[in-house]
Amino acid sequence: MARECEICGKKPITGWNPQSVGMNRKRALRRWIPNLQPMVVERNGSMVRIKACSRCQRTAEKV
Repeated sequence: MARECEICGKKPITGWNPQSVGMNRKRALRRWIPNLQPMVVERNGSMVRIKACSRCQRTAEKV
């Protein structure tokens, strides 16, 4: 459950590094990790600490 947003389920993704194209023939794999931040939310009447991505934090502030 580490490095996963507890609200939307966003996880790390992998792909080829954008700099490894063109004349550079080295193909390097890269990992994009979501921007997770600790956050306190109310669930079932009690306050709970969760890890949420920055997008979910902004949405939660509006609600």
